[in-house]
Amino acid sequence: MFPQNRPPAPLQPPPGSSASVVAAAAAAAAAASGTPQSLKLTYPETLDRIKEEFQFLQTQYHSLKLECEKLATEKTEIQRHYVMYYEMSYGLNIEMHKQTEIAKRLNVICAQLIPFLSQEHQQQVVQAMERAKQVTMGELNASIGVRGLPPLPHSQQLQAQHLSQHAQGLPVGPHPSGLPHPGLALGGGSGLLALSGALGAQLAAKDERAHLEAAAAAAAAADAYSFHVSADGQMQPVPFPPDALLGPGIPRHARQIHTLNHGEVVCAVTISTSTRHVYTGGKGCVKVWDISQPGSKSPMAQLDCLNRDNYIRSCKLLSDGRTLIVGGEASTLSIWDLATPTPRIKAELTSSAPACYALAISPDNKVCFSCCSDGNIVVWDLHNQTLVRQFQGHTDGASCIDISNDGTKLWTGGLDNTVRCWDLREGRQLQQHDFTSQIFSLGYCPTGEWLAVGMESSNVEVLHVSKPDKYQLHLHESCVLSLKFAYCGKWFVSTGKDNLLNAWRTPYGSSIFQSKESSSVLSCDISPDDQFIVTGSGDKKATVYEVIY
Repeated sequence: MFPQNRPPAPLQPPPGSSASVVAAAAAAAAAASGTPQSLKLTYPETLDRIKEEFQFLQTQYHSLKLECEKLATEKTEIQRHYVMYYEMSYGLNIEMHKQTEIAKRLNVICAQLIPFLSQEHQQQVVQAMERAKQVTMGELNASIGVRGLPPLPHSQQLQAQHLSQHAQGLPVGPHPSGLPHPGLALGGGSGLLALSGALGAQLAAKDERAHLEAAAAAAAAADAYSFHVSADGQMQPVPFPPDALLGPGIPRHARQIHTLNHGEVVCAVTISTSTRHVYTGGKGCVKVWDISQPGSKSPMAQLDCLNRDNYIRSCKLLSDGRTLIVGGEASTLSIWDLATPTPRIKAELTSSAPACYALAISPDNKVCFSCCSDGNIVVWDLHNQTLVRQFQGHTDGASCIDISNDGTKLWTGGLDNTVRCWDLREGRQLQQHDFTSQIFSLGYCPTGEWLAVGMESSNVEVLHVSKPDKYQLHLHESCVLSLKFAYCGKWFVSTGKDNLLNAWRTPYGSSIFQSKESSSVLSCDISPDDQFIVTGSGDKKATVYEVIY
């Protein structure tokens, strides 16, 4: 292309080119035709520059490695603190539950001892116990020494200071861009650790208070057995008033004074107005007992009723004590004349139902109501001994009954899960209350508009008959078989398959006393003067209790 041994001629700029273009072209030509001498100057500079960059990166790597080790150390320390706080929290939780259990047992002991005090001292002790339960947050803080934010423990302060000083002495290289490393100024990291230690102590104290409050609430909820049920179905534990177990007419406890060995399962009991005689109904007969004298008991009379193998389910005395009405697993009610030297049947009332589950007598003693196994409520005229009317509504057996003191309303419960109210003047149903369980027993308060209902589900519910208010009581562990109000109306008793006799305060259900028998308690009655309780049980006996005020 070119003549041999002749270098190429330099490029000539075209005519009219500017000086700058000419200079650029000359520089390009010089670079293209560089000599070995110019290469010796360029390569060392490049290597030096690479070496400097490598040393810079190595320094940065060393700094970051130290930072990583520092953060790993902090992480280990924080994990150790976490384990320490967890162990502390667990220990406090165990201690809290221990103290809660101790408090529960002490409350039970106090409740058992209070009835043995005089009325004046009882009131003082109950008020003192109620005051002791009202612990404010200020008092709680004062008792545990909390004043605002808790200080960091001394050992943790020293540890945080040591970590802070150690972190501040670490070298940190500049960022390659010339900016400091964001977040790697380790003095701030140790400050964060110290802050986390302080916050950890604060949160531990806060968690402890929260655990105490939650445990107290949980213990109160666990101990609660009486709940108020609002119209929308919300249940709240009932805070009992200070005088719940005090005042005239409120018993302290009941003392067993007689055991009446009937010989068969006692499904029905009643006590006379004079409180001298008790009537126990078992299989095929009613036995009459005189409890006016102490000592061992044997029946003073036996009234053979129904068929020999049929159980008596209910027996009711007229207020004069001269007439006893007996019903049970037969279509016939027996009316006994007790005024004669030897009791005798003076009439029998026959219905179409195969069994009678419960009886009630009107306040004027003129009418008898029988709950039948077919669900009907039969109204009998006792003077003329005739069937007057039937209330029809229950779709299964009518199991229990009570009548208002003025004799105008009748309450019945059934195996169809309903309680119904009947107007005796107009002969029609007034109300119906639906439940999720079969109704085994009920009682109407003699002095107020409260109805207590015992259920197969073990609940006792106390309903206001004209408002949506009601209380639900949970001390029975099995079905509630019988229920009876005291004549003063301030308390009532219930018995159950769980062998328990429970006495409750009307209407909110504060537990007055509890007695456990050896077998299911099938029936109960209270004397008209509220001085005696009689129960009939599955172990073939009746028990007479004296009510202690």
